[in-house]
Amino acid sequence: MRLQVAKVPQLAREIVDALLAEGDIEAPSPDEVRSDVESVLAQYARDEADVTERARELQAKRGLGPGELGRLRHLVAEEKHIRIGDEAIDYLLDQLVEMLMHSSNVEEVWSEDVDLRRHMREPLRRQDQLEEQLQAEVRGKLRHVQEGTAVWEVEYRRVMEDIKRRKGL
Repeated sequence: MRLQVAKVPQLAREIVDALLAEGDIEAPSPDEVRSDVESVLAQYARDEADVTERARELQAKRGLGPGELGRLRHLVAEEKHIRIGDEAIDYLLDQLVEMLMHSSNVEEVWSEDVDLRRHMREPLRRQDQLEEQLQAEVRGKLRHVQEGTAVWEVEYRRVMEDIKRRKGL
């Protein structure tokens, strides 16, 4: 799951609204809880960006081909004790449940962890699906460019921004 910093406030709002609507938590100030959720999500986005940057540095330093970036990302993420890719949502849910249990802005947690995770999973899943759709569309437009090259990186960012702009994202 690739989490964009720009989407963090909206995602945090959806998560907290879901928890409050289901009666999972009691919070005198939902905005403060949203800030707590935002901080967890933003930290994950920063950690994921750091992992990617470090993996690119290792790739360049070792002179590895473009196909090795994914493997290096997983190794760096494991080294930093975070989860990326398919395991990212479960990792984020663990972090969010832990934050809810220790937040001074949450007065009471009424639901079991499994219920909290189930109610928070849907907004994260929707965000992940949207990102996957965008990536698939970009990859479809860049079939002529070899993935992992410098040209790929530049074109990927350009096409992604163009698609997001056209879709109002």
